[in-house]
Amino acid sequence: MTDMAESSAGESSAGTARPGVVLVTGPAGAGRTTALKALEDLGFETIDNLPLALLPRLLDKPAAGRPLAVAVDPRTRDFDSAALLDQRTQLERQDLRPRLLFLDCAAPTLEARFIETRRRHPLAPEGQAREGIMRELALLAPLREAADLVIDTTALSPHELRGAVRDLLVGAAGKDPRIDIVSFAYPAGLPAGLDFVFDCRLLDNPHWEPELRPLTGQDPAVQAHVRADPLHAAFCGHVLALVEMAHGRAARECRAALGLGFGCTGGRHRSVAMAEMIGRALAERGRRVSIRHRELQADQDS
Repeated sequence: MTDMAESSAGESSAGTARPGVVLVTGPAGAGRTTALKALEDLGFETIDNLPLALLPRLLDKPAAGRPLAVAVDPRTRDFDSAALLDQRTQLERQDLRPRLLFLDCAAPTLEARFIETRRRHPLAPEGQAREGIMRELALLAPLREAADLVIDTTALSPHELRGAVRDLLVGAAGKDPRIDIVSFAYPAGLPAGLDFVFDCRLLDNPHWEPELRPLTGQDPAVQAHVRADPLHAAFCGHVLALVEMAHGRAARECRAALGLGFGCTGGRHRSVAMAEMIGRALAERGRRVSIRHRELQADQDS
């Protein structure tokens, strides 16, 4: 695999310290799971519903180079707002730069979400969701007051919530999804996880040139042959325009990566050349790019 303009997802911009530990809390239905998934995509180790007594033991062996996000709420065994605030104080003394993130939401919206999903509220399993919501909001009131960061999810979609989490805890560096490019041969099937597939079989095939047949699309001579095709410039222009548009949407939705596939008949000439050239063009624009050539890799592994 080739990496171009790579950096770790979620790295802070120069001179900006990223929190070592984020404690995520808030009422059920406010978007805790969505927030944790956003943090995980941005490079955090995430743990949901951790008993408070286990937090110090967990921090004895932190994951190397990764910040930690822990969700704690009234479902958690031994939950107590005062105890959680005490844990935050202990983390501050250990210079772990803790932040308490509170996901807030208006009670009527929480009730509507429970009614829509037909879920029972964890604090009112046999009663009305409204009863559990009011009980939970009362339990969480001290945390809402003491929170370092608050996101009101009342009017936010899941994508907007992910973006808000990213902006608060990671900043500008998290707005650039990685672009994963793979070349492949159509007869061997499509690779998994692609957002866009580009068919390179409309371009002139270097396979029919005897001097180019033993080479691959990584060779400058093969790339020059593909580039000489009259359709090449327009093809590249359309691909780059589409990828830039999709990349912008992926950034707004706080996605970690965008998958591109370039296919041809044998997966060794045109698709490889186009993957290399498009990858290079995107890297020159400052995008984080990784490139994998499936069929060439299979040859090496066999």
